[in-house]
Amino acid sequence: MKELLRQLLLGLENSSSPMLSPCSFRNLEKKLLMKLLLFLWVIITAIPILCQAEDWPNWRGSDRTGRSLETGLLQSWPSGGPIKAWTSMEAGMGYSGFSVVQGGLYTMGAFGKEEKLLAFNATTGKKIWSLPVGELLTNGWGDGPRMTPSVTDGKVYALGGRGNLVCADARSGKKIWQVSLVDDLGGKVPNWGYTESILVDQGRVICTPGGSKGAIAALDAETGKLIWQSKQFTDAAQYSSPIMISNRGKREYVQLVMQNLVGISANTGNLSWKSSWTGRTAVIPTPVFDDGCVFISSGYGVGCKLVKLSSSGARDVYDNKSMKNHHGGVIKVKDHLYGYSDQVGWACIEFNSGDLIWNDKKSLGKGAIAYADNRFYCQGESDGRIILIEATPQGWKPQGEFTLSPQSKNRNPRGKIWTHPVISNGKMYLRDQEIIICHDIKI
Repeated sequence: MKELLRQLLLGLENSSSPMLSPCSFRNLEKKLLMKLLLFLWVIITAIPILCQAEDWPNWRGSDRTGRSLETGLLQSWPSGGPIKAWTSMEAGMGYSGFSVVQGGLYTMGAFGKEEKLLAFNATTGKKIWSLPVGELLTNGWGDGPRMTPSVTDGKVYALGGRGNLVCADARSGKKIWQVSLVDDLGGKVPNWGYTESILVDQGRVICTPGGSKGAIAALDAETGKLIWQSKQFTDAAQYSSPIMISNRGKREYVQLVMQNLVGISANTGNLSWKSSWTGRTAVIPTPVFDDGCVFISSGYGVGCKLVKLSSSGARDVYDNKSMKNHHGGVIKVKDHLYGYSDQVGWACIEFNSGDLIWNDKKSLGKGAIAYADNRFYCQGESDGRIILIEATPQGWKPQGEFTLSPQSKNRNPRGKIWTHPVISNGKMYLRDQEIIICHDIKI
């Protein structure tokens, strides 16, 4: 279409063009037609900008914030929700999330006594390949893997519930290397298994085995060989996933465990700073970094904290209970944080002060959250309802809802719908155990 318009414009400007003779139009008609064609050219050329698509290469998106940069998405949903594109019943058991890169969807699942890394066609839902990762993690809340694979440079990295970390070719599924966080790095499997989504950054694979050899380790992304292990930081592993930050021009990895929030030098593995935390039972949500500050939250009545980083370390800005996020995630948009807070409900708090701006306890139960195109996708863990709300500090403003269907009949009775929604390339991907459902959410 763009090429046709370009040829028509050239034809009107050049009287010798064979496409349009100068006698075909009177001067006025010619000018009007040129304006119309130029307008159409501008509109069509702008469409890729107005409708920006984006891959989702690891846990919580490209930058681990839970935000997609996609535009051109539905701002409200029809009755019954957006159109369902496909459903797959082949994901296996577990709570693993999705990465979506170059038309492939990557996740993990349990099949019998074995956990596998899986690749699907993100457009059709057809399974492409599977790769055994390790022995099944068994747990009273549901067996199977919990993490989201990370995809970069044609490779996919995945961590099994018992600590088996694999690197595979993203196209073929061929295993490149494998490392055990327990046997090779001295870690100990946490009560609910290893759940972190490992971070790949500048040729380093960052993982959290925990333990006396060093709580955090960096492996070579090509070979799996150990680069460093954080000997100055040896806490036990919890369930949060690390993020990369730039702290006053220095690259650091930030991780949250039961009693501490830490910054680790990316180059050396040395401890850059530490801030104490009062975690209880399980510490799960991923830290949020912005403007030189790190926000953390935990459930089980603990609450949240903001720390300010400086040359002298980290100091508390506030520590309160306005956001007690268990595991559904917290997302920062502009000056506010959004997510589900135990006993508070869905909530919006101010990032810099920790003040509660609004909360809603009636519209939807506890669950997970994702963001794209000025909308939040809120998922209820108990009933599978998905509600689209406006991303605003002005209150809970729903723009449509539907209920995830079908839902698994094989889920552990104590388990819930815990896999976070993923937004990528105009699609929303949802999961309940062995079932993956893809909805088309483009305008």
